[in-house]
Amino acid sequence: MTVVDFWPGSGWYTEILAPYLAKGDGEYYAVGFANGPGADPAQAALNANFEQRFSSDRRLYGEVKFSQFGATTGPVAPAGTADMVLFMRCIHSWMAAGIAEKAFADAFAALRPRGILGIEQHRLGPDQDQDPAAADGYVQEAFVKQLAAEAGFIFEAASEINANPDDTKDHPFGVETLPPRLLTAPLGSPPDPTFDSAPYREIGESDRMTLKFRKPE
Repeated sequence: MTVVDFWPGSGWYTEILAPYLAKGDGEYYAVGFANGPGADPAQAALNANFEQRFSSDRRLYGEVKFSQFGATTGPVAPAGTADMVLFMRCIHSWMAAGIAEKAFADAFAALRPRGILGIEQHRLGPDQDQDPAAADGYVQEAFVKQLAAEAGFIFEAASEINANPDDTKDHPFGVETLPPRLLTAPLGSPPDPTFDSAPYREIGESDRMTLKFRKPE
């Protein structure tokens, strides 16, 4: 399979996917943050570290292919060649940047007919108000399905494997208050040593939707 992974971050899923695909003569595309003028220095550094790390051992990771996604980037992979595209907890960031619709469109273009779009995303309750910028990291499942449908995808299945009914979704620093991040202060601020993270450790990781879509014939 050819798998296209949007914004893989530090490579948690890459450690699983790249060796697996390399053993099966598959291809793995890591679609990093957009570089260039005005790029976030932290994102540029993450891109550089990621590429160095996953180019260092071709026997393990295979030949990882690198591309980028952002407001002005081009195709993430050759059109109609991908078997699967993955959005792993990224949609809230794209909503904040105003590029969520572009992400779905770019994924649709990269996939072959009948190709799969897999999504994992922090899930807002259906009765909670959706922030258009998803500043707290949570997105309504219905909204994700709407974005996918508008891009041309067909919904196939959902799983509750990543559900967490203990997640109240009203944390002081958004979803990042929970593990694994466990923020103790607003993002970008120094950690607060007096903040009690114990209740958030007890909740565990966020409640997440896990969805499967297909590009039609």
